[in-house]
Amino acid sequence: MHPYFTRGRFGVFLVAWVALAANSTAYLIVAGRLGWIESAALITPLTGIFVLFCLASRYPVKSAPLATTPLSRIALTHLLAAVLFSFLWQQLAKAWAYLLSRFGGFPDAPRHIAPHLPALFLAGVLLYFLAVAYHYVVLSLEASREAEARVLQSSLLARDAELRALKAQVNPHFLFNSLNSISALTTIDAHKAREMCILLAEFLRTTLRFGEKGSISLQEELGMVERFLAIEKVRFGARLQLEEDIQEECKPLLVPALLLQPLIENAVGHGIANLAEGGSIHIAARTDDGRLVITIRNTFDPESTPTRRGGLGLANVQRRLEARYTSQAALHARADGNEFCVDISLPAESKEAQP
Repeated sequence: MHPYFTRGRFGVFLVAWVALAANSTAYLIVAGRLGWIESAALITPLTGIFVLFCLASRYPVKSAPLATTPLSRIALTHLLAAVLFSFLWQQLAKAWAYLLSRFGGFPDAPRHIAPHLPALFLAGVLLYFLAVAYHYVVLSLEASREAEARVLQSSLLARDAELRALKAQVNPHFLFNSLNSISALTTIDAHKAREMCILLAEFLRTTLRFGEKGSISLQEELGMVERFLAIEKVRFGARLQLEEDIQEECKPLLVPALLLQPLIENAVGHGIANLAEGGSIHIAARTDDGRLVITIRNTFDPESTPTRRGGLGLANVQRRLEARYTSQAALHARADGNEFCVDISLPAESKEAQP
């Protein structure tokens, strides 16, 4: 089916047909001194036919695109098509006039149309070239939109690939650290090492389930954080404490899967682990003017541990936020006395709001 019948553009040609029929009828009334009924009877079907010719001119246009076709071939293609269409139109006009003389009640129709056949031919050539110009403009716009769509699709694919690559960094990095901890525990406390292996297996099973998703609820993400800290508590015991201050309306909001885990891992490895008396991790979440704000604080020793502004965990989370939200999300890390603080601000999205 012709694309103009499926994309709502046939209305343009319908308007062109009405305008052409009205002008041609007026021309026969004035120049041919015919009655308006006979003029309309002669011209209206012919203009409808020529509109179909103009629709068909899309195919010669597609066969000779401006970007890749020599100018001489374009000119020759459309000149031959214009002459062919106009000649056919002229012959159809003769045939239609003959039918009107025999069956339509206008016996002088062939004689009346004959003096105007050259003008009809010339008008056909001009109208054909107008239709060709219109088709070239439409095809150029279509090509431009398709190119923009391809660029957008490529950008989205690149962003998704980056997100998958960044997410893939999380588990191996965490697993490496956990296996080191288990290795150390095996020589000190085999029972704890076994308990840690079981908890680690459960945690990895959960990350595999959620890792396939682009986003999960904050409540699910916090559940994964708690499983991770359960593993670390086998090693640290009472030295590791968790405090949460989560607004209820924040829990169903969506966050990228495994967003907080690298930050909590940093808090444990670079903060709590270096304190003989241990310390605490505080996680808070609130909404603020359509945004979800998450704050993670942990105690650390500023004299023994350098600020982790350039660490793998922070860099991974920062890049994931940039890839997912571009400039709509932000991460800020700072040291405040014996506390290290990470603030994350991102759009407050819910499952209901997703397309």
